[in-house]
Amino acid sequence: MATSEEKQELVETLKGPRYYRIQLWGYGGESAYINVSKAVHDFWQPICEEHGDSDLVNYMVNEDPEDYDFDNVEVVPPEADFLTEFDNEDYKYPWYEAPNEIVHQYGVEYGSARVTIEEISTGDYNADIVSEVVDSEELQEYLDGVMEATDYEVDLVESDEDFGNEGDYTLQMTSSENGTFFEGRFETFGEFDPKKLKVIFTEYPNGEDTVTSILYNDVDVDNDGGDTHGKGYYASVWSNK
Repeated sequence: MATSEEKQELVETLKGPRYYRIQLWGYGGESAYINVSKAVHDFWQPICEEHGDSDLVNYMVNEDPEDYDFDNVEVVPPEADFLTEFDNEDYKYPWYEAPNEIVHQYGVEYGSARVTIEEISTGDYNADIVSEVVDSEELQEYLDGVMEATDYEVDLVESDEDFGNEGDYTLQMTSSENGTFFEGRFETFGEFDPKKLKVIFTEYPNGEDTVTSILYNDVDVDNDGGDTHGKGYYASVWSNK
């Protein structure tokens, strides 16, 4: 004989599909990790160590050398000019499409993320809000609370790491941002069940845990995109030897 809970679940299923929107927002950004030569490291690392990263950032963000505005660099020698096309000096790669990139990172930092979940009227992008399920709660705290309520019988967080295939020298370029990094919609039967939510974050070489995907009922929720604002650029280069 079916339990009352099973009967209620059947009733909810017969009601037809329901739609939800999930948003993650907070601090995060975009980073590129790039394998560079010893010559690149030996030119830029002492400058960064003595004067900070402003000149390296200036080199990375300006695609036209005529726009350089260095404080402590007279000229970037060819062996350190790793973004300029070797056979075409008129072309310089943007930093986010750099040659020899080993890892590309984008998203909200797990420890700073907040989550909002809304029931919506349809599966359309501009669907009306029916009700607020989770109202701007700290993501980590929310997930911990759900797991604690189940006596940790369910695990809603999964982590991995992606350091890429690092060579002897690595350069990191970061655009620090805040705002909404993830906004996705999913369809289900019955009410939203927090125990079916799973957040996957990845640890990158800078030590940050970035949310890389969200699942509901073991199905990936597609990211429709977000709306972030730049807070600044940061760059560094180091030896792995």
